[in-house]
Amino acid sequence: MDNFLFQLFVFLIAAAIAVPIAKRFGLGSVLGYLIAGIIIGPFGLSLIADIEEVMHFTEFGVVMMLFLVGLELKPSLLWQMRTPILGMGGVQVILSSIIIAGIALIFLPWQQAVAIGLILSLSSTAIILQTLREKGLMNTSSGRSVFSVLLFQDLAVIPMLAVLPFLATIAMHDDGHLESALFDISSLPEYMQIIITLLAILFILFLGKYASRPIFRTIAATRVREIFVAAALALVVGISLLMMTVGLSPALGAFLAGVVLADSEYRHEIESDIEPFKGLLLGIFFISIGASLNFILIGEQIMLIAGLTAGLLAFKWLVLSITAFIFKMPTKERSFFAIALAQGGEFAFVLFQFSRVNGVLPAQTIEPLISAVAISMFLTPLLFLAHEKFSKSGQDDEEERRGPDMIDHTGHKVILAGFGRLGTDLGRFLISAGVKPVIIDNDEANVDVLRKFGFKVYYGDITRLDLLEAAGASEAELLIITIDDIDKSRKLIELAGKHYPHLKIAVNAFDRPSAHELMDMGVTNIRRETFGTSLALGQDSLQLLGFDPYEAHKLMLIFKKKDEEMMPELHTICHEDEDSYISMYKKHNADLEILMKLDLNLDMEEIDKAWTAENPET
Repeated sequence: MDNFLFQLFVFLIAAAIAVPIAKRFGLGSVLGYLIAGIIIGPFGLSLIADIEEVMHFTEFGVVMMLFLVGLELKPSLLWQMRTPILGMGGVQVILSSIIIAGIALIFLPWQQAVAIGLILSLSSTAIILQTLREKGLMNTSSGRSVFSVLLFQDLAVIPMLAVLPFLATIAMHDDGHLESALFDISSLPEYMQIIITLLAILFILFLGKYASRPIFRTIAATRVREIFVAAALALVVGISLLMMTVGLSPALGAFLAGVVLADSEYRHEIESDIEPFKGLLLGIFFISIGASLNFILIGEQIMLIAGLTAGLLAFKWLVLSITAFIFKMPTKERSFFAIALAQGGEFAFVLFQFSRVNGVLPAQTIEPLISAVAISMFLTPLLFLAHEKFSKSGQDDEEERRGPDMIDHTGHKVILAGFGRLGTDLGRFLISAGVKPVIIDNDEANVDVLRKFGFKVYYGDITRLDLLEAAGASEAELLIITIDDIDKSRKLIELAGKHYPHLKIAVNAFDRPSAHELMDMGVTNIRRETFGTSLALGQDSLQLLGFDPYEAHKLMLIFKKKDEEMMPELHTICHEDEDSYISMYKKHNADLEILMKLDLNLDMEEIDKAWTAENPET
């Protein structure tokens, strides 16, 4: 117990010191964890005893991370990503495996070459996703492409585990290495193993879709948060155990459960409860990778390991560049895509160990390969930094680099284009009234901030036809435009009118000239951005000056009514003669002043019936 507490203390202190320093110098938290591991590891201060045991335990952080990633992906969104997952992911894994195995075949038997090719085709889910999250790139087009490949790689681990034992060339004694946490199904007939595996997956789907809601509802009713936390953790741990029992990846099972729970009303609560545990375990996992670097072996075989590392990064970068080209990724995203996935992955540690136990690869072959994988993982944050620094796009292209979000428009009849100062209040009003619009904004920073406040806002340029279609314009009934830029508003109106003539359009105008421009396009539902606020503030001002609340409100309505009547008249001559326009404007203002002085009761009968001077808003 004392040793466990000391080890935990060392990990936590190392993280608390190294990560802030690393982030202070712009290195990112992952590199900070790795450096901390090197310092406290066997070849540094030797403060950690059993690195391998710690790494096995903290791999559960990767499982939690994929569960949380799944929570953010609704099934409909995942279906939209099926092409990049199967296409890009499949091409990357197959090409990487073939090229690496082909090179290894020069030096090793074909069975060992194939095994090495398969294992080294995988990338580090933990490091990449953590880095993407920190840099806010998860919802960019390049970030989604990277995630699609990682997801396919996690799926590919399952057939790899099935294939590797058939590549064995070394006689080994059974040491019970794959002893199941519950029971071993490997002794059962193959058809029974398949049935049990399918039943396990169906059980996860049933649990997430139907059973989880009443369970979490009952737990939430107790209003004891720690019980909810315990239930959330039990869900992830239980699914991991089930997947391991049937021989599948626990990370894949956790991801599947997260996707099924993405539509649950308890999604945000589950996410907030698990996030701290995920972060802590991932941090310790990264530290253990840094501590696992065998510097004695690296020193003895430095040229071999350096060559393996450089070759791994170079050949995978080449394959990823080819993959990006095949799937026509934007040129500016290809280098990022290739660098992000060029390293080896944490599953390599598991699969190399599995290969050794099953007699596929000898220890003398595995050890330098593990060192090369660990070094490539260590270099990844540095490669990200180098890419940011030397990328031609630079900071000025940040907005351009971020692609539009994948949009789930199912069941939405309203599209709200623009979610700034006006759109935010409008969106809140509609949502409160039971109308849930598809909200799209082209301000990247604004989108990220609003998401933190719980708004479901999508990033993208709504003036693009493909994005307008993705937002559900063909099925929607109403397009509300609250974009500050009049040119973009006009472009969007023209686009919607041409391709979706059935759409009703309501739009805000920055000022009176902008309103006239929109009226020229035949738009009738136009609201000037500050008009309503001006009238409300004017009414408040009259009351502060001693006007009766009823009279103040009535004067405001008179002004509003007459101004709305004046707009079409002014519009007819706004492009003809400036003097005539000014003359008519002055005349209307003079008439309006007379009307308000006479306190005419225009169309106020129904309002008067319900009006109370004590509370003018009821």
